Amino acid sequence: MVGYKFMGKAHSHAYKDVGMFFDMDANVAMKAICGRDATGVKEAADRFGWESYETDWRKLVERDDIDLIDINAPSDAHKEIALAAIANGKHVLCEKPLALNLADAREMLEAAEKAGVKHGICFNYRFLPAVQLAKSIIDSGKLGEIHHYRATYLQDWLVDPEAPLAWRLKKEVAGSGAHGDINAHSIDLARFLIGEFDRVVGHNRTFVKQRPIPVSTSGLGGVGSSEKGDVTVDDATAFLADFKNGAMGIFVASRFATGRKNANTFEIHGSRGTIRWDLERLNELEVYFRDDEPDLAGFRRILVTEPSHKYAGNWWPTGHIIGYEHGFVHIVYEFVQHIATGSPFAPTFLDGVKCQEVLEAVDLSIERGTWVNVDEI
Repeated sequence: MVGYKFMGKAHSHAYKDVGMFFDMDANVAMKAICGRDATGVKEAADRFGWESYETDWRKLVERDDIDLIDINAPSDAHKEIALAAIANGKHVLCEKPLALNLADAREMLEAAEKAGVKHGICFNYRFLPAVQLAKSIIDSGKLGEIHHYRATYLQDWLVDPEAPLAWRLKKEVAGSGAHGDINAHSIDLARFLIGEFDRVVGHNRTFVKQRPIPVSTSGLGGVGSSEKGDVTVDDATAFLADFKNGAMGIFVASRFATGRKNANTFEIHGSRGTIRWDLERLNELEVYFRDDEPDLAGFRRILVTEPSHKYAGNWWPTGHIIGYEHGFVHIVYEFVQHIATGSPFAPTFLDGVKCQEVLEAVDLSIERGTWVNVDEI
């Protein structure tokens, strides 16, 4: 694993626990974790359960005792590490966004396909039971023809203008701000649930132009100095979309949504019903069906914890809810099974490329001030 902070902890938890709850066709051995700071990465290795640590990812990808490289370092490092891992015959699971730009993402996909290694991108929200149930309902036709897809991903960790200039606020490291960081998840969920994008038109804003240069960081926060640096990414991006199936889409991503901590939501309206979901209530799915009897019609809440709900039966008895971290366990399970048995797996680097196409189409639409067809990107 390359990376040991916020995502490194989430991914490490998944590798450590997956074999406890799922029947695996391959054992997961947590061989080595990598980071530039020797003290920090050694502490992470001890705490998270890794057998060893490295301070140079180049040594990591060359080790003969490693089959899979998990990349959750900052976005600007994804391409170089992935290409080196692929050249050494390693399978790769990479955090989103896949790369800083579409050209790099396509290069990563081409390299992985040419080498014949397994590749995946960590769009973890696909793997929550309630999202899987939403997918099943849509695929069954119970919603009918899809008319509207509305998505929000709202956080407020940047509302304070004194919040430090984290790497996620630097274009050269992150690629983009709220757009690539959290709109990427909304785009992937939309593709997963209802299909491909046709055209988009967007709008963005950076509310705070300069922030304190950080002295230390922790999770999404940290401590800033008296010196300030420029914010070079968006704080919020919204866009309209048309889908190839005729549905209309509305997407809003903001890290300035005061009071919203991690409100990743979608609401999908079809000719026969509606589904809505909120990550902050991730075990629940709300549904409405037009063919219900009039005196019983209305939104109903489904608690998605029954053994019949995908993944839920591997955890606790009915009603005993799961949390954010479990989506990572599920994607690790599916990806390890994919490596071990050749079972189907998505999202792959192709899904990362498709997401990047939409992200860049929105950026281009903002630059042009008009609609952009995704297929021209």
